[in-house]
Amino acid sequence: MTDSILTPVLVLICWTLFMWLWMYATRIPAMQKAKINAAKMQEKSEMDVLPKEVRRIADNYNHLHEQPVIFYALIFYAQMAGSATMLMIYAAWTYVALRIAHSLIQALWNFIPVRFLVFTLSSLVLFVIAGINVGALLGSN
Repeated sequence: MTDSILTPVLVLICWTLFMWLWMYATRIPAMQKAKINAAKMQEKSEMDVLPKEVRRIADNYNHLHEQPVIFYALIFYAQMAGSATMLMIYAAWTYVALRIAHSLIQALWNFIPVRFLVFTLSSLVLFVIAGINVGALLGSN
């Protein structure tokens, strides 16, 4: 199971859904406490009164829909093109571990220098995955 290139994708999707649950488990009570009526909201800025701990979880949920989209595309490309080597599988697991670490850092601590380091490392892993795919493509001609 762990030698499939698609398993890290499933794990990151499940992590994203976990963050969705965590976001609403904290956001809804915070909105009720702040007396925010979601039905009358017109701008996201109305949520700025929520505690920063609640906003950080929501911010991270949004982040999981940004850069990981590139990861999903690269992994599905690798699966379809047949370029899913063991190195790429290890890189995919590394990316997922770093994104989970990024989520936990942002949601629980949010020390920006450490969070940025983890983000940078995960970005470099994406470059490796892209490079393996490009190398496989160029090597097949």
